[in-house]
Amino acid sequence: MRWVLQKTNDEYLTYLSKKTGISRTLAQILINRGIKEPSQVKDFLNPSLSLLSDPFQIYGMEDAVLRIRDAIKNNERILIHGDYDADGLTATAMMVEGLRRLGADVHFFIPSRHLHGYGFNEPGLRRAKELGAALIITVDCGIKSFETARKAKDCGIDLIITDHHLPYLRDGLPVLPPAVSVVNPGITSPPNSESFYLSGAGIAFRLLEAVYGRRDEIEEFLDLVTLGTVGDIVPLKGENRYILKQGLEILKGTTRPGIRALLEVSGMAGRDLTPSNLSFTLIPRLNAPGRMGSASEVVNLLLTSNESEAEGLAVLLDNLNRQRQTVEEEVYEEAQEFFRAKYNEIPDAIVLYKENWHPGVIGIVASRFQEEFYRPVFIFSIKDGIAIGSVRSIPEINIIDLLHSLEGFFIRYGGHRQAAGLRMHAKDLRDFEAALIDRIQHLLIGERPVPLLRIDAEVSFNEINFSLVRELQGLEPLGYGNEEPILGAKNLQSLEARVVGSGHLKLRLRQGGNEFDVIGFSMAELIDLTSGPVDIAFSPAINDFNGKRSIQLRIRAIRRSSTVT
Repeated sequence: MRWVLQKTNDEYLTYLSKKTGISRTLAQILINRGIKEPSQVKDFLNPSLSLLSDPFQIYGMEDAVLRIRDAIKNNERILIHGDYDADGLTATAMMVEGLRRLGADVHFFIPSRHLHGYGFNEPGLRRAKELGAALIITVDCGIKSFETARKAKDCGIDLIITDHHLPYLRDGLPVLPPAVSVVNPGITSPPNSESFYLSGAGIAFRLLEAVYGRRDEIEEFLDLVTLGTVGDIVPLKGENRYILKQGLEILKGTTRPGIRALLEVSGMAGRDLTPSNLSFTLIPRLNAPGRMGSASEVVNLLLTSNESEAEGLAVLLDNLNRQRQTVEEEVYEEAQEFFRAKYNEIPDAIVLYKENWHPGVIGIVASRFQEEFYRPVFIFSIKDGIAIGSVRSIPEINIIDLLHSLEGFFIRYGGHRQAAGLRMHAKDLRDFEAALIDRIQHLLIGERPVPLLRIDAEVSFNEINFSLVRELQGLEPLGYGNEEPILGAKNLQSLEARVVGSGHLKLRLRQGGNEFDVIGFSMAELIDLTSGPVDIAFSPAINDFNGKRSIQLRIRAIRRSSTVT
């Protein structure tokens, strides 16, 4: 791991600090997050729904709203076509409930990950025809569903696509499926715009806002938007930040029986909710049915007003999540065996495959391998000659661009910069792997990527106090794209070092006349480093114990100091 200290021109750091009334440390952290102007600092530290842009600024919004209002006025049947993950499922529930309140005749369809694959495909169109729907609205999918969109048009069924995945580009211009409207901020908005990073649920919320004409009438849907936004791991900046700041409070006090039941079975009822703990509790349970079977029950859970039904469905999701954990561990262990047998050293990209690995867990397995080896990882499940794959990449490799350059191998593919899904013929896997490695080697020019530890700011122990910790709390909600800040301190003397609990490193460190308790979770093996001066990367936190409040430093990394001062 390579430590990288992020620095800014000292004069500008002083200017921003004085202009906004914040510490130089917080100013540096915000600059590292792209918040460089005083007005941006104000909005970032005081996130509010009032900062949301006009939804009609999003590409395709006006045509979509006009068509939906006509469908409601003419009592036309509408099918909401969702996706099987937390983002798509919460967006589906939101659109169904939101349009029904306006008197719309609305039904929904969630494709099967195993039977239908990702996206707006033939089964969804077939369901629309069975229902006699005049309008299909996709959420969190459809941006690359050209063939199905053309078939819908041939059938006389209007189509509105809402999606946050990026479109195909030809000569730098987006190529869109034939539809009444494609609502997607990524088509025209620059990557640093407030709405660019919206999740599928976020776009659905903005669409409902435009249809209603008033945001206050739909703010209770922010519990669903929050779950979708956290579940899809989109950057918590811009409009996502404004939504989550209020959405987490609405989620905690939700009146939705399904979410309340899910909070109970996951042990989160009555607790503070953060993107981090949601990612380990509610989100896996929302995703589990789509991985293990049918995700439609999740939409039923989110829509039900019946307490008893909600409790039963929440228990079902909890049980499916336990099954998912068991299957995931089995596939992970088999993948580890395959890895050890296949590779003598860590390759530039890891490609593992086997007949009948459960396709619902290969993405999680790919994530675990990526975290362990810091390489792009492709995990495939093969059935009937078709390899269904899930990819997790590293920051140095834009995986969707890489897949574009190799698209001749695929039956279908799509995704984001660091995560994607694909299908291909199993017979092509070896040729694909060779081409993949060749392309990555050209991209990296022979350099082996190593994980970077980005330190936001260097501080002295005399700068660490309760005021600074409270100031850093203004960065919440923390999560992907707005991670917990990491500070660095050098040349620290260890006064005490011991192992506590199940392998945790407990230290007492001094710099000058200032001392702090320090904890390094699962870092017991590093205790020998503390025999001399050390540098640490850490996050400060307030520790309440037996009525006594103190500041404790949580270590992210530790190393021997290179110099002593």
